[in-house]
Amino acid sequence: MTDTTSNSGKIPVTVLTGYLGAGKTTLLNRILTEEHGKRYAVIVNEFGEVGIDNDLVVGADEEVFEMNNGCVCCTVRGDLIRVLQGLMKRKGGFDAIVVETTGLADPGPVAQTFFVDDDVKARTYLDSVTAVVDAKHILLRLSDSKEAVEQIAFADQIVLNKTDLVSEDDLRHVEARIKRINPLAPIHRAQRSNVPLETIIGKHSFDLERITELEPEFLNPAHGEDGHVHDEHCGHDHHHHDHDHDHHGHDHHHHHDHKSDIHDDGVKGISLTLDKPVDGQKITAWLNDLLARRGVDILRAKGIIDVKGEERRLVFQAVHMILEGDFQRPWTDKDKRYSRMVFIGRDLDEAELKAGFEATAA
Repeated sequence: MTDTTSNSGKIPVTVLTGYLGAGKTTLLNRILTEEHGKRYAVIVNEFGEVGIDNDLVVGADEEVFEMNNGCVCCTVRGDLIRVLQGLMKRKGGFDAIVVETTGLADPGPVAQTFFVDDDVKARTYLDSVTAVVDAKHILLRLSDSKEAVEQIAFADQIVLNKTDLVSEDDLRHVEARIKRINPLAPIHRAQRSNVPLETIIGKHSFDLERITELEPEFLNPAHGEDGHVHDEHCGHDHHHHDHDHDHHGHDHHHHHDHKSDIHDDGVKGISLTLDKPVDGQKITAWLNDLLARRGVDILRAKGIIDVKGEERRLVFQAVHMILEGDFQRPWTDKDKRYSRMVFIGRDLDEAELKAGFEATAA
């Protein structure tokens, strides 16, 4: 497992995904025009697609457009790494960079850029992958598009947009469906992408030190009967804690009336726990082997591990085949010492994962 270096002084990067029409453009335009007092750089795939108001652009060279609020917009026509290097040379620096992926792109390779390129890694760090989801059409999208499923599975947080266009009952159903695919990502409800920027930019979602809580039995919507435990994961979404205990029920009542529910492209979150301490070498070997064999299908993984003979918690996360892990703070008397991990991926065999994990017990 690779060691993680400190992110201080580096520029945080948010990767923004979302299906066409979900509201990404509205969100990008807000970043580029609001008086938020920050310098953001927005990298978009195709300038035409974003529909930025030209009156707000200050003297543009071929690829970089400066906005009246001091933010910068630029287009990727070639290599993302080249564009990032260009941005990092600009005077004054940036508070954050937002990389928009096209409606159909798998965010995986974009996210991996921030782990594999040394130059980029030295100057920036991946802050989060945020998916903008259209509450009205997402169930349909999920049934006909594997990209829509993967974007949700890959995200650290979801902006559930257009919530004013659907009933509370349908919203709960949509949220339950999202949680089944990705139990880790908090959901921010929004209309016209009106989510406060500071709730989605600067989250340190990929920072190992921030993986402090991982409660798989509550993350798993199949067991999450208790509303309060979701607090950690839904930082800003107090208004729907009270529905969380309904997720399980809703999920099943709707199976008959929502045809779109049947097809999940095999993507879901699987959580595992182990009450016995694990053997440090065995767990590393097992994770490395698992990611080498199944990494293409494992979109994301996170875990907090109790290693025998070690007073600190071993924390890891994975993006496809890239695994990073480190010992973090010591276990305290208040902690329940047990190992827990969550895998989000395609066609994962829960029994096989469980057996493999249990075999690492010391």
